[in-house]
Amino acid sequence: MENGHDMARRLMVLGAVLVMLGLLTGFVSGSLANPRMGLVAHLEGLMNGTLMLALGAGWSRVHLSGREEGAAFVLLVFGTVSNWLATLLAAVWGVGGQTMPLSAAGRTGAAWQEALVSVLLVTLSFAMVASFALVLKGLLARRGT
Repeated sequence: MENGHDMARRLMVLGAVLVMLGLLTGFVSGSLANPRMGLVAHLEGLMNGTLMLALGAGWSRVHLSGREEGAAFVLLVFGTVSNWLATLLAAVWGVGGQTMPLSAAGRTGAAWQEALVSVLLVTLSFAMVASFALVLKGLLARRGT
């Protein structure tokens, strides 16, 4: 079981990586098959990264068992990285009409591309809900329980 300081650092590193990915995505977003979705990917990297930086900064107030903390971290990594990746793939491929019709601007692609983006979006949604249920549990828990 790692201590809370290590977990906070890992969350903050994840956040910084996502912010960097979001910034780099911003450089190329206008040249992707769907620039509007490229902007979404840029913003997802920035927003998810900022979220992880904030969560890492406040992690000392989250009291979870080692197993729960590990699960929260895995879910957070999967959810935040998949959020950026799904929107980036949709931008590169010019797809997403099935799951993100406004951002996709009517664009659809091959069935496997739409399916992959859809699966990522659905699974990351459940991962983020589960991870923040754990975070909320940890925030409401008393130290030492």
